Amino acid sequence: MKLFQRLLVAPAALGLISPIAANATEVNLNEISNYSDVESIEFANSFDSDQPNKSLLLAGGEGLADTDSYDGGFSETTTASFSVDFAIGAVDGAGITTTVTDGEEELQATYGFQIDLNTSFTGEDSLDISLDAGNAGGSLGQFDTNSASEALTVDGISYTFPLGGATAFIGDNTDGSMLFTTACAYGGPSNTLDDCANVNAGITGGGISIGAAYDFDNGFTTAVGAQFTETGIATDETDDAFAVNLAYTADSYGVSITYANSEDGIDNDTYTALNGYYSFDSGLNISAGYEIGDLDNEVAASDETEAYFIGLNGEVGPGELGAAVGTFSSMTEAAGVMPERLMYEVYYSYALNDGMTITPLIYTVEGEDAADEDETGIMVKTSFSF
Repeated sequence: MKLFQRLLVAPAALGLISPIAANATEVNLNEISNYSDVESIEFANSFDSDQPNKSLLLAGGEGLADTDSYDGGFSETTTASFSVDFAIGAVDGAGITTTVTDGEEELQATYGFQIDLNTSFTGEDSLDISLDAGNAGGSLGQFDTNSASEALTVDGISYTFPLGGATAFIGDNTDGSMLFTTACAYGGPSNTLDDCANVNAGITGGGISIGAAYDFDNGFTTAVGAQFTETGIATDETDDAFAVNLAYTADSYGVSITYANSEDGIDNDTYTALNGYYSFDSGLNISAGYEIGDLDNEVAASDETEAYFIGLNGEVGPGELGAAVGTFSSMTEAAGVMPERLMYEVYYSYALNDGMTITPLIYTVEGEDAADEDETGIMVKTSFSF
């Protein structure tokens, strides 16, 4: 069955998804505990308990004193948000080469689930925890939904706090660039082009991460970040990355520059990314980015990487229409030649209601070489937030 014939199934699948939204208010949140090894997770309607837990203080038999606590419920400064993504689609040409005729073109359907917990202890700080589950991947990987495991796992923990006049953070399984400002107004759904060509300079995927940012209150911001492997922090034998970011944001435009040094025990690769955007009065945004990298310990004819991107997006009808073209990740020089491999995409994202958004995506990725077939993907993502 051809790709476009398979995608005729998509409207029917969305029809099955819609009743889920209609019955969302009937979901028993206690069933979320089935995703983890925790025996019981209690969610009160307002995330705090109205019934105080009386604690008896004994002082040599001199008397009793009562204090109120909120065991079994969240504090008043704690919030929780939930999101679910369903995706369906297929990619024509996926895995097809001159030697492989049957790739990964099957119609697929996946999901992702996420819980975000946030709390503050001083009113100026924030402890953030992300819990994920899902089975995404394969041909639908461009939607970048959760795919680590269908068991609920901790995806990241970070603590953000004021430090003098700056804002600092420390976290695990978080990005060292968490506080960076990348001047890009494009927010496409694909995993490749949504980084706006800031592929390596905006360091991501860290173990232990730290960083700080400062806002000069005149449009300029600056930030630094670092990330390390949990075992062997900042040692020569492990992977470390350090980066700095400077940005200027005005009413209708913004520019930024990001520089990173990535160490892998032997090499010290450096990357520099330039980004900018302009917003027209009509609501149309244009964004562009360019990154160049210098690879350590490589011969002169193969020691550079390059990535670039340009995208347009804006409100059209009830939703947002966007289109972009850019390199498929970053390109690495080989024998003095930069092999150009481009990706093109068009998407339309529209909200059916306050908690449900549908995003169709069509994209094409050029083959890596003459032996690799071009890929064309057509897929739809339905996102719920509650």
